[in-house]
Amino acid sequence: MVSGASSSHNVDEPQWIYQIAQQDQLALSQLYDRYAQIIYSIAYRSLQSVEESEELVMDVFAQVWKTADRYDSTKARVDTWLFMITRSRVCDRLRSRQRRTKVTDALIAFDQVPTMSENPSVELAERRSILISALGTLPIEQRQVLELAYYGGFSHREISEQTGVAIGTVKTRIRLGLEKLRSALQPWFTDSV
Repeated sequence: MVSGASSSHNVDEPQWIYQIAQQDQLALSQLYDRYAQIIYSIAYRSLQSVEESEELVMDVFAQVWKTADRYDSTKARVDTWLFMITRSRVCDRLRSRQRRTKVTDALIAFDQVPTMSENPSVELAERRSILISALGTLPIEQRQVLELAYYGGFSHREISEQTGVAIGTVKTRIRLGLEKLRSALQPWFTDSV
């Protein structure tokens, strides 16, 4: 049993979940008051970040609000259900950290990519310079999603999960970024044809 929660308190919890499923904010508040600190402590042990742990607590209770109607008291106690949600969210954040680290490493490595040969042609060096310059003119949001997609190899869904931006917004930023790159590079392509 969780410290701070007595067995008499657990009797109320399935009823709270039922009320939350009916969009009862008071029941959510009561559940939050009982478990927020415990969930925060669990999250902090794994994440070692106050900000991420606080966000995770909010994520857990947002999920409770959205999915309370799916809770089944015959399968798990409320505290067990909350801890399973918490564990899932912690794992998601840890995986996201790993992906961000890989992307950051890939972006750093991209900036340090050597040319194809020790004596690159003037044309190849010029193309690389033009491309890097064109990327630098993009708004950071567009450049970020393009780099994640093309240099990191991430799908739209993975970019959405990693950046916390809606998948439709990710697609729009990629499209706008590519249009701006095409426009910026157009003079170079028409001159070389």
